[in-house]
Amino acid sequence: MFEFLKNREKVLENIVKYTVATIMLAIPLYPKFPFLKVPGTFVSIRLEDLLIFFAGILVFLTIIKSRKDFFKDGLNRAVILFLASGFISVVSATLVTQTVVPHIAFLHWIRRAEYFIPLFLGIYSVRSQKGNLDFYFKVLVIAIIVAFLYGFGQRYLSWPVIITQNQEYSKGVALRWVPGSHINSTFAGHYDLATFLVLILPTIIVSFFLLRGFLSKSLLAITLFCGLWLLVNSASRISLVSYLVASSLSLYFVKKYKEIIFIAVISIAFVGFSSNLLDRYQRLFEVGIQKVQKLKIIRNYLSVDEAVAEEEDDFFKRKDVDFTPTPTPVFEDRSTNIRLNVEWPRAIRAFSKNPLLGTGYSSITLATDNDYLRLLGEVGLLGFLCFMLIFLRVFMIFLKAYPFHKKFSLLELAFVSGTFGSLPGLFINAFFIDIFEASKFAIIFFLILGLAIGLVFQRIENEKT
Repeated sequence: MFEFLKNREKVLENIVKYTVATIMLAIPLYPKFPFLKVPGTFVSIRLEDLLIFFAGILVFLTIIKSRKDFFKDGLNRAVILFLASGFISVVSATLVTQTVVPHIAFLHWIRRAEYFIPLFLGIYSVRSQKGNLDFYFKVLVIAIIVAFLYGFGQRYLSWPVIITQNQEYSKGVALRWVPGSHINSTFAGHYDLATFLVLILPTIIVSFFLLRGFLSKSLLAITLFCGLWLLVNSASRISLVSYLVASSLSLYFVKKYKEIIFIAVISIAFVGFSSNLLDRYQRLFEVGIQKVQKLKIIRNYLSVDEAVAEEEDDFFKRKDVDFTPTPTPVFEDRSTNIRLNVEWPRAIRAFSKNPLLGTGYSSITLATDNDYLRLLGEVGLLGFLCFMLIFLRVFMIFLKAYPFHKKFSLLELAFVSGTFGSLPGLFINAFFIDIFEASKFAIIFFLILGLAIGLVFQRIENEKT
């Protein structure tokens, strides 16, 4: 009987191991082709949802074995609280504020619950089998290289681009890269790709400086260059800044201070490979300078009321003037304007309608480009605080193993330091991108986070014994 239970446990561990590896490959690399259409929305059920459903069954089996310990864990309770607050928000939005279509809001809530399945699976996988990390790390390296090859093919070989940025594209329409556009590779959007690299590249960088052997260092250098090429060609301005912050912190945790400067120089040099990214930074600076100059003029010569009145007079005067065929060029940053004038005010209005519970998932469309405002708008202050509680618990777990270089070595040190160091960079990205709502990123993020937390738990358990 004991031998049967032991074999059954071993089979479950192996299934979990290869399920984790499948998620690591399938989520970043399989394009978001629709599988089943959800009535009343352009969001579809995809094959990745079936994979996560299977992973959910595995998580359920692992929880059943140690259900008492599961509910004692502070991180697990924080996740349950967040999901409960989200469910209450959906009920409130359906019955009280009536700001959602019930079945769509509920499906959005299910999607949020789906994101946490890889977190629990990652924790269990590392804690149950100590040798899994090396295998998972190799799978991640493969994922980055394949993503690079596909992104390279998109730019130079006209390979298809599959994105979900509007209703028509979400049907699985194959596009082609055109000069001046972003590289999406196998991701649903360039922001998803860039944020994924902010998460993964710090671990690759730290591994390069910690691991020994010419072959290992060569492979890691190639992987890093592939990731940097993808990052700069995704043309995400904030993600480049976030990546530099995340990489610097990760190297700081392993006491590689001189290497921070080296990586910063190499990374900035890579920006030269993307004229699109350079143009976007230049446009941002030009708009900023223009705004400052205009503000100075107003302050020097006019009061606020006079300035507004003069602009109104100029507007009505211009209506009677015949415009030339070539109008004066207007400097603007489209992404910033959409955020400031449309998306962020919409989320703030939703929050003001129901500050405690928000107006429910799906009530403020699919994009806010600020995850914090989106949380406040959709699930209110209660859901926002519960979500922040999850990361407070995460920080407390990592701090139990700090300083990392005294607790871990080599690959484990690189993985824990890289993952923890990436968090501030991801939080910066969340000010401008809905990263925790994007399925491709959110699933892989919580999986990587689970693996790192599993390493910390494993180390704590070893110290106790």
